[in-house]
Amino acid sequence: GAEQTEEHLKREHSLSKPYQGVGSASSGLWDLLGNAMVMTQFIRLTPDVQSKQGAVWNRVPCYLRDWEMQVHFKIHGQGKKNLNGDGFAIWYTKDRMQPGPVFGSKDNFLGLGVFVDTYPNEEKQQEVRHTGLLLAPDPVSPPWQRVFPYISAMVNNGSLTYDHDRDGRPTELGGCTAMVRNLNHDTFLVIRYVKRRLTV
Repeated sequence: GAEQTEEHLKREHSLSKPYQGVGSASSGLWDLLGNAMVMTQFIRLTPDVQSKQGAVWNRVPCYLRDWEMQVHFKIHGQGKKNLNGDGFAIWYTKDRMQPGPVFGSKDNFLGLGVFVDTYPNEEKQQEVRHTGLLLAPDPVSPPWQRVFPYISAMVNNGSLTYDHDRDGRPTELGGCTAMVRNLNHDTFLVIRYVKRRLTV
């Protein structure tokens, strides 16, 4: 027979417009961190200024075996070369509100990180390493080059370190290019974990 899937919106894990009260003590469901700011129609994680971080974290633990997360977002700004920051992550982890070097959160996390990486750190590292006239291929880089922005996923049991200089390649489960900068519309990202299978 055909499989039936049930869809339930879990209010305690949902964040939708208008965003009034998010991050306040009275809302009880969401915390803001860093430079995040709540407006009626959007939540701005960071201003268009260098070296800023911001986050929104759900206060309620999620114990669902199968789940789906739908995220609408925009990445925009006036940054030079259309860079607009280093990117952001969507976390499904044991620990929350732990600032750190991996897209604003702690390294060696327990759980899942989905990274929307907007800056090619590895390419910049290679430019620094290749200072002579003869450029040899980097032996640690795969033969294919990524096009940024790039979305990837990583699962961690707490023992792995995210390699920021290599844009997470050593621990990546998979990834793809996604043109998400300075669009006139929202980008829609779906993360689904059903029957022990992750799809992004």
